[in-house]
Amino acid sequence: MSRIFEGKAALITGSGHGIGRATALRMASLGATVGVNDIKPEFVEKVVAEIEQAGGKAVAAAQNVSTRDGMRSAVFGFAGTQGRLDIMVNNAAWVRYQAVPDIAPDTMERMLDIGFKAVVWGIQAAAEAMDAERGGAIVNVASIAGLTSAKNSVVYSGIKAGVMGITRAGAAELGARRIRVNAVAPSAVPTEGTVRNRNAELDARRIARTPMGRLGTVDDIAKAICFLASSEAEFVTGQVMTVDGGITTTNI
Repeated sequence: MSRIFEGKAALITGSGHGIGRATALRMASLGATVGVNDIKPEFVEKVVAEIEQAGGKAVAAAQNVSTRDGMRSAVFGFAGTQGRLDIMVNNAAWVRYQAVPDIAPDTMERMLDIGFKAVVWGIQAAAEAMDAERGGAIVNVASIAGLTSAKNSVVYSGIKAGVMGITRAGAAELGARRIRVNAVAPSAVPTEGTVRNRNAELDARRIARTPMGRLGTVDDIAKAICFLASSEAEFVTGQVMTVDGGITTTNI
């Protein structure tokens, strides 16, 4: 896949850290000009600097994409600087796990705004910004929690199942415009954002249930996102790719 994204413009929401950062670094190494988005400007500037120091091209896009206006500002601001938008990765999320009696309205609203509504707004804005002839690729970040759930995850699992539905519906509607819409569904991946929901005992149980014998990494997910965004997947749309070491489809 060397330089497979040469000349392409890719916006990645929530790319100031974790999976988004890994995806931004990888896409830039493969030739894309990357729009680095995060709500925290200091995270954005750090990733932009990393990309540029490695010889890649990046543009800062520090907006809050949890609102329609914020998303449109990020998408059209970036597309305007590049004269195009080829790839959109809807990765931004905010997660809290709560037992059913403890689900709080403000927590649920924030999770819905960033994890569900922002995916819809991202697809909407990207579809408008993408060239009618060239089309483009949209990749949404779901989770295996949308397929097989654990306790304390009613809101999170519902949102990620919704992202899978959004992906299929988006593919059905936008295919005629040469816009592909796919999703990745990672298993538990250690990141700065997931550390509060992890511990050694839980990680050990997850590893024991995973045929590959380890947790996934941000680079594992970034590679799958880049594949789905690339011309290597030009006839792939409406798919949810589980990137989980086999944990959802086996019983060990």
